[in-house]
Amino acid sequence: MSASSPLPVTPPHAEPSSGDVTRRILSVVFFNFIAYLAVGLPIAVVPGFVHGDLGYSAVLAGLAISIQYLATLLSRPWAGTLCDTQGPKRSVLTGLVLVTGSGLLTWIAALFAGTDWLGLAWLFAARLMLGAGESLVTTGTIAWGIGSAGARHTAKVISWNGITTYGALAVGAPMGVLLAGHGGLAIIGIVTTLIAGIALLLARRRAPVPILKGERLPFRRVFRAMTPFGLCLALGSVGFGAITAFITLYYAGHGWDHAALALTALGTCFVLARLLMANSITRFGGYPVALVSFAVEAAGLAIIWMAHAPWQALVGAAVVGFGFSLVFPSLGMEAVKRVPATNRGSALGAYSLFLDFALGLTGPIAGLIAKQGGYPAVYLFAAVCAVAALILSQVLAGRYREQMAPAI
Repeated sequence: MSASSPLPVTPPHAEPSSGDVTRRILSVVFFNFIAYLAVGLPIAVVPGFVHGDLGYSAVLAGLAISIQYLATLLSRPWAGTLCDTQGPKRSVLTGLVLVTGSGLLTWIAALFAGTDWLGLAWLFAARLMLGAGESLVTTGTIAWGIGSAGARHTAKVISWNGITTYGALAVGAPMGVLLAGHGGLAIIGIVTTLIAGIALLLARRRAPVPILKGERLPFRRVFRAMTPFGLCLALGSVGFGAITAFITLYYAGHGWDHAALALTALGTCFVLARLLMANSITRFGGYPVALVSFAVEAAGLAIIWMAHAPWQALVGAAVVGFGFSLVFPSLGMEAVKRVPATNRGSALGAYSLFLDFALGLTGPIAGLIAKQGGYPAVYLFAAVCAVAALILSQVLAGRYREQMAPAI
C-alpha cells in the first residue's frame, strides 16, 4: 500500500456524549498547559542569566534558549512511539517527570551562578530535559484527548491543546519575569518543580485510554505519509515565525513604536479563532478550512508587507493570527487519517516535526532576506510561502476527492 493512499483506521472505543466532550478534553490538555507554563516561566529570564549573571556572550545566551527546541525536535519520534506502544498516559507521565527534573536542574544552575562553567552546564542540561518533556507531554495530551473524547473530535482536541500552549506561554513569560525579580532563576526552578510535580500526581490518578491493537507501521513510513501535510504546515508556519522573530525590528526600521501590540494582536486572534471556529473543521472538513486559513494568512502577510502606518501592520498581524490558527488542527485531522489509529501518536509526532523545523529555520532564512531586501521583504516571502501552502493543500484535497470517488 502506498504512503499516499488511505490506510485502514482502527475503530475508536465508545465515544462520549456531546456534552461530555469538552470536559474530557480540558481534563487532559490541562497537563499541556502546565508543561508550557514551565516553558514560558524562564524564557525571558534565561538569556539575562547567561549573559549577565554568568558573563557569557549573547550567542551562548541565545543557544541556551534554542537548545530546548533541539531537544523537542529530536524527541518527537520517541514521544510518538511511546504513545502508540505504552499509551499516551505514559508519554504524559514521562514528560512531566522530565519537566519536574528540569525545574530541579534550573534551581541547581542558579546555585552555581558564581562559577565559570558549572552554572551553564546545569542550565543546558535543564533546557534539554525541558525540551524533551515538552515534546512528550504535548504529543501525549493530544493522543490522550483523542482517545478519551473520540476520534471524530480530533480537530477539537488539537485546537484546545494549542490554546493551552499559547495561553500558557502568554501567562508564563511575564510571570517568570515577576518571579525572577524576587528570587532570580532559583525561584523559577522551584516553582517549575512544584507545579510540574503536582501535575504529575494528578495525571497519575487519571484513567488511561486503551492501547489500540493492530498494525504498527515503521516510523519512516509514518513520516512519509505525513510529509505532504507537514510541508503545508511548514510553509504556513513561516509567517507566524516571521512575525514573532522580526516584527520588533520591522517596526523599528519604520520608526514606529509599540511593536508589542502586533504580537498581542497575533496571539489574541490566534486564540479567538481556535475558541470560536474549532467546530468548523468538523463541520466543513479539514481541507476547506485549511484552504481558507492559508488565504487569510497570506492576505495578512501582504498587509504587513505593504503597510505604511503602524495600525496597518497591527491589522495584518491580527489577520495572520486569525488565519494561521486553524492550520495545524485542520491539516492534522486529515493527516492522522492516513495511518492506522495504532500509529496515531507517531503520526502526531512526525507531523509536529515540520512545525519545529519551520520555526527553527525561519529565523536565519528570514534574516538573510532582510539583509538583502529589508524587513518588508521578509513578509513578502512569508506571503508567498502561505500561497504555496494553499496550492499544495488544494492538490492534496484533489487527490483525496479522487480516492474517495469510487467509495462514493
